[in-house]
Amino acid sequence: MKVFNTLTRKKEEFVPMDPNNVKMYSCGPTVYNFFHIGNARPFIIFDVFRRFLEYRGYKVTFVQNFTDIDDKVIRRANEEGVTYKDVSEKYIKEYFTDAKGLGIKEATVHPKATENINEIIKIVKTLEDKGYAYEKNGDVYYRAKKFDGYGKLSHQPLEELEAGARIDVNDIKEDAMDFALWKAAKPGEPSWDSPWGKGRPGWHIECSAMANKYLGETIDVHSGGLDLIFPHHENEIAQSEAANGKPFAHYWMHNAFLTIDNQKMSKSLGNFFTVRDAAEKYGYEAIRFFMLSAHYRSPLNYSAESLEQAVSALSRLRNMFDNLEFYKENFKNEKMTEDDAKVFAKLPEYKEKFISSMENDLNTADAIAAIFEMVKEINGAISGGEASREFCEKAESAARELCGVLGIAEKKEDNALDTEIEALIEKRQEARKAKNFAEADRIRDELKNMGIVLEDTPQGVKWSKK
Repeated sequence: MKVFNTLTRKKEEFVPMDPNNVKMYSCGPTVYNFFHIGNARPFIIFDVFRRFLEYRGYKVTFVQNFTDIDDKVIRRANEEGVTYKDVSEKYIKEYFTDAKGLGIKEATVHPKATENINEIIKIVKTLEDKGYAYEKNGDVYYRAKKFDGYGKLSHQPLEELEAGARIDVNDIKEDAMDFALWKAAKPGEPSWDSPWGKGRPGWHIECSAMANKYLGETIDVHSGGLDLIFPHHENEIAQSEAANGKPFAHYWMHNAFLTIDNQKMSKSLGNFFTVRDAAEKYGYEAIRFFMLSAHYRSPLNYSAESLEQAVSALSRLRNMFDNLEFYKENFKNEKMTEDDAKVFAKLPEYKEKFISSMENDLNTADAIAAIFEMVKEINGAISGGEASREFCEKAESAARELCGVLGIAEKKEDNALDTEIEALIEKRQEARKAKNFAEADRIRDELKNMGIVLEDTPQGVKWSKK
């Protein structure tokens, strides 16, 4: 398997330190609001990377943090007249609601910054003792220019980073590039005791401390959005490697930006919206499918048309599974026929295409194409209603295996709706037997308005959702 490593700017063979424990850290949300549609891309992409590693036999320890203390969290708490903890706990809960809807597996550990204050203080103190950090008026800053490798992730000289970055310049810092590790307490803000007085951690240091605590001094993979390369991930490297004297992460993976109708998402343009908003209109699974429809390092444009295409593609997958379920129960032959066997023998070819695509730097777009080639083959075999029960069972298993790796079209029962539909179909059948064709047509139209399409087959009435 090969992945593109931002650190070396090339595809590299993925060789974890220990295949029985791939150590992966992925940056999580700052919990002061519902997470937006742009945040969803890295959450979904690196969930799929984890799933694929596990599918290929690796064991993965996956850590994704929550930044639960931050200027934005404090500001929201002050606006609402509640504590920072009230805000963070509320939006951690909301994160899990949306993440579950999107099919994102829970991390092995979801650490919070405020639950790791001792670890944060320890690494800051180590950096101070080694001369990489200094204290001024209760603030502690990192000496960026003291670290020889600063800029190696973003591949820019220090002078260019200094010229292009939005840097908080003040009279306290020794240098404009220096960044905060620990912030002195301000009146009314939450704070913790430290060797430098009461205060709270800076943003960058929390990830270094938590990765070190839960995964060790060197990890296999660190991932996140392209916007985190500088300064966040650059600063993590500087902190961790200066403190531990070891490489921080062997592979750095970053996904490209998401645009909205070909414009950068921003509140000022009025195109800033949450996953919750999009899910209400298109469904969570369509969002996940859409995010996987392009290579993760390619820019992706979010639009109504693209989401509708995702809905349509998922319908094709679900309809295939519904048809397989129907013919499993209403089969003509129990065992595979010669024709079935010929089709089934082709299915491993699509599985190999799928695996090859995923092993080529997580090319989910080509992996999805391989799934739909398999779908076409299966649909052709069952279209005449002659497929055997054995074929349907094995074909369903083969297709679900690949869909499961991507977390798409996973089986979700809606028993209440199914019961209502089956009851209406039974009423329609009774009307047809009684030659009450007007009533039968009325019921068909009612089902059509519910998004249900009926098909009369030799095995009985088959229904599917549009």
